[in-house]
Amino acid sequence: MDAPSDRPPPEKPSAFGPLKGPVFRMLWFTWLAANTTMWMNDVAAAWLMTSIAPSPVWVALVQSAATLPVFLLGLPSGAFADILDRKRYFMITQFWVATVATILCVVILLDEMTAPLLLALTFANGIGLAMRWPVFAAIIPEVVPRPQLPQALALNGVAMNGSRIIGPLVAGAIIASAGSAWVFVLNAVLSIVAGIVILRWRRTHRESPLGRERLTSAMRVGLQFVWQSGRMKAILLRLSLFFLNSTGLMALLPLLARRLPGGEAGTFTVLLASMGGGAIVAALLMPRIRQWAPLQARVLWGTAIHSLAAVGVAYAPNIWVAVPSMMFAGAAWITVANSLTVAAQMALPDWVRARGMSIFQMGLMGATAAGAAIWGNVASALTLQYSVAISAVTGIALMALAQRVAIDRVTDDDITLSRAMKAPEVRAPPGAGRVQVQIEYLIDPARTAEFLALMEESRRSRLRHGVIEWQLLHDLYEPGRFIEQITDVSWTEHLRRFDRVTAADVNLRDAKLSFHIGDAPPLVTRYLVERD
Repeated sequence: MDAPSDRPPPEKPSAFGPLKGPVFRMLWFTWLAANTTMWMNDVAAAWLMTSIAPSPVWVALVQSAATLPVFLLGLPSGAFADILDRKRYFMITQFWVATVATILCVVILLDEMTAPLLLALTFANGIGLAMRWPVFAAIIPEVVPRPQLPQALALNGVAMNGSRIIGPLVAGAIIASAGSAWVFVLNAVLSIVAGIVILRWRRTHRESPLGRERLTSAMRVGLQFVWQSGRMKAILLRLSLFFLNSTGLMALLPLLARRLPGGEAGTFTVLLASMGGGAIVAALLMPRIRQWAPLQARVLWGTAIHSLAAVGVAYAPNIWVAVPSMMFAGAAWITVANSLTVAAQMALPDWVRARGMSIFQMGLMGATAAGAAIWGNVASALTLQYSVAISAVTGIALMALAQRVAIDRVTDDDITLSRAMKAPEVRAPPGAGRVQVQIEYLIDPARTAEFLALMEESRRSRLRHGVIEWQLLHDLYEPGRFIEQITDVSWTEHLRRFDRVTAADVNLRDAKLSFHIGDAPPLVTRYLVERD
């Protein structure tokens, strides 16, 4: 019989554990303020549009205008967040939002606001969101230990949904007492304060010895990484389907609030606050929820519960039925969103994290913008209730199909950066031109099928790291001789790949070396392409 262990039992993950770190705590309160201003802006803009142009299409387009910039500008923003000083970049986004809020305030006070102008300024405010989200997503894994990342992201969900309560309540009170213009004044003040807090954060930005990546190259590599990652593609499919259909409720909520008995700005605020309250409860329970159900089950059941709750809101005869339905919708929404966000963060190494999360956010916001426009037009053609009901049914059906077609094979690959592979040294840097690398393997011909399967993973890994071309050559006269041929866009980009190596890449290299039966290690040859 084994002797009892003197080790203390492993500490259970605490929902509030990450807040013990001062840097994360500072960033968390900054994120709370930033999201409060976002919700205040969205509530004020949506309610203002119901007065300027009460058509369902115009009202739904407010959400499209707010989210479309993230879809259009997310990738450049993510690339900037990976190659620039993240602290300064984050600070600039707050000052951008403050400037847009000031312009909105002035236009309203001058009584010059029109529906197209409101959409344009909402779009400009969305640009600030597009710039802000990828850099914040990339910063969080820097300041919390990896085991605490799910709890940190859940706390970010608490901040976002706490702001969903605080923002609408504050905005509704200001609109009722002083007018929409003063909502944007407060937005500007809060954004400036958040920017100053970020400015005071002491963070050292380390420039790469190779210099900054070019924007176009950084964007290309970010897209390649996601395209060659089976996990990220499965996550993005589920994300897009969920938000395409779930946004029908949020896009039409101002009009659903108006149709309730006594529906006014306060009703809209109460419904938003109810959704935020349900989301906060679910976020605090997220460690237990993650233990109860695996990722795919959380996503599917979360989609189903959100869809049923949305129908409950659409057909609610009064606010007493709508409020609990909104709470269930909020709980389901944060469960799905947090589950997919954590999965994406765990699949992205640090060097490409902002770009990967910007593509994640592009999928989210692009689906949200498309969904708002689609379900707004369906509501105009049919009724509000039919639009929400159709979005609910299609949401469940498409997610169930995605779970069967695109299986997310969760892996335990270690994506921490490794220095096990040393960059090559040359007497003088080569001139301009592509660099071609050839690695020669000698294997047992009887193991060719296994080797080819492994080399397929090597192809995906090389392309994720940014190579522009990969080939595997097989000697016609010597069956056990293979040459892996890799092309980089330049010598500098070739060297950058060694800064992107993770522990999983080292394991992959060792697996390839296990096939090599030559007396010496595989021969590596590098060439500069002089002419095509």
